[in-house]
Amino acid sequence: MSASTIEDKTSRTVGDTPKGGSVLGFYAAKGTPRPPRIARGEGVYLWDEGGHRFLDATAGAVVANIGHGNPRVLAAMQEQAARVTFAYPRFFESEQSIELADRVCALAGEGFDRAFFVSGGSEANESAIKLARQYAVVTGQLKRVKVISRNPSYHGSTLGALAVTGDAHTQSIYGPMVREMPKVSAPLSYRIPAGHTAESHALACADELETTIVREGADTVLAFIMEPIGGLSTGAAVAPAVYFERVRSICDRHGVLLIYDEIMSGAGRTGAFLAAHHWAGARPDFVTLAKGLAAGYTPLGALLVPDRIVDAVAGSGGFVHGHTYFTNPLSCAVANAVLGEVIEQDLVRRARDMGELLMARLREVAARSPIVGDVRGKGLFTAIEIVADKATKRQLPASFNAPARLTEHGLKHGIALYNRRANLGAFGDFQMITPPLTITPAEIDELADLLERSLRGLADEIAAKGLATAA
Repeated sequence: MSASTIEDKTSRTVGDTPKGGSVLGFYAAKGTPRPPRIARGEGVYLWDEGGHRFLDATAGAVVANIGHGNPRVLAAMQEQAARVTFAYPRFFESEQSIELADRVCALAGEGFDRAFFVSGGSEANESAIKLARQYAVVTGQLKRVKVISRNPSYHGSTLGALAVTGDAHTQSIYGPMVREMPKVSAPLSYRIPAGHTAESHALACADELETTIVREGADTVLAFIMEPIGGLSTGAAVAPAVYFERVRSICDRHGVLLIYDEIMSGAGRTGAFLAAHHWAGARPDFVTLAKGLAAGYTPLGALLVPDRIVDAVAGSGGFVHGHTYFTNPLSCAVANAVLGEVIEQDLVRRARDMGELLMARLREVAARSPIVGDVRGKGLFTAIEIVADKATKRQLPASFNAPARLTEHGLKHGIALYNRRANLGAFGDFQMITPPLTITPAEIDELADLLERSLRGLADEIAAKGLATAA
């Protein structure tokens, strides 16, 4: 059943069971209405148990790259589960993990020779930071302990990843538990400082990196980690090519390892297998992947690194790091099947082509909406920014939480919109638009139509609350 609006309301609320119950009990107060209960998924659509259909406009949490219910992946999952689901990789090799490593490194290209598989993005970034540190230790660079990152940014939920995340709200809670790491400005593209162009501002942000390295002491700086195309922290902000080139040269000059966090942007979403491929002259030393790598069919992340790093660490006694489920054969088999679909369906090229169509449709929606101030991104990794006033780029009050409100309006109109509000909206209210790479032109039209209806409802709510005037 497809529905433009949902008429039957659930009475389920957070805390309505004596024990157990919804995990939302960790996130929302008792009595808060619970969301629709998922029943099944197919292609770009999800259905709740009441039969209402939702277009998955964000591929869940930017995860479901090949869509839902892919029969070949499900068959591969079942086949591997019947063979073996777990074998610890220090004791047994897995055919599937070796095949996956070969395939991912081939797709990643020159400079990415080895793959270390984990259970998700936070683990991948933790692994990158720890491998970088151990490499420094075994090569006699003992003072290199600082990892510079950007503000705003997001690199994961574990304490190590949070230490390099640029989010003041999160830091206010967990910051005292971790070693504070230096931050530099991210090259945002919508609100550019006076007297700057997008390019000059991006170059100033790159120069800030060098200033920070020198101030901290170059021999104490281990790495610089960044999202080459911002996720929820910047709303798909894409810096000019000169930014990446300058960052690469700065890192080279000071012996600092460059890490690209491609948890969201990797695995084909931007129209290249790695976002790093868009800037061939500025390749990073490390790349981390997750989300689209296994496309939601299993938890999986990866760290891709060059031989020179791995050989130095392995030759000194081995990587002092690991997780119970790293290089899990079942997860690797599933990811192999996912990448098989990416290759066979030519989804990297499709992301580029469908991304151009999506961007055009989003710009049309923005032109008609009084509250969409910007559209940006690359491939099928795009975002809109919601504002109170388009002329002045004035933001809505933080207390309003525009992305969460848009999600509520979206559910009424049959569109699923994932949101996570970074920095409590201090840098803007972003809504990612990142559908599965399998989306068709007709489904992009449907997405744009449902999004526009949802934005219209949000604009009316904003006007009714006196936060802005709806057109």
